[in-house]
Amino acid sequence: MEIAVESFDGVAVAAVPVDELDASNAGEFKRDIAPVLQANARLVLDLRRLRFVDSSGLGAMLSCLRQLSAKNGDLKLCGMSKQVRALFELVRMHRIFDIYGTREEAVDAFHVKH
Repeated sequence: MEIAVESFDGVAVAAVPVDELDASNAGEFKRDIAPVLQANARLVLDLRRLRFVDSSGLGAMLSCLRQLSAKNGDLKLCGMSKQVRALFELVRMHRIFDIYGTREEAVDAFHVKH
């Protein structure tokens, strides 16, 4: 799985390159995102292409969040389709992840002082 990564002001933005993140490819996603997680503490996952995610896909995203949190980093999500957003709300994942409409909003959120 080819994960394109761009960097903006010290924040990495990785585009999830598939329409579906599920049991068939969640392992591949975790393997291919691992070097991105190692190289960056602040990451935005751009989910614009994603149309479907199952529990394996959610687990893969949670794994990313845990790995980044372990090194005082953070993960934010952006570009979620209505279907994916509905699933996140159904299983209460929107309370765990910071979700933004655009990659610009997500990147900017890293620079906002609390």
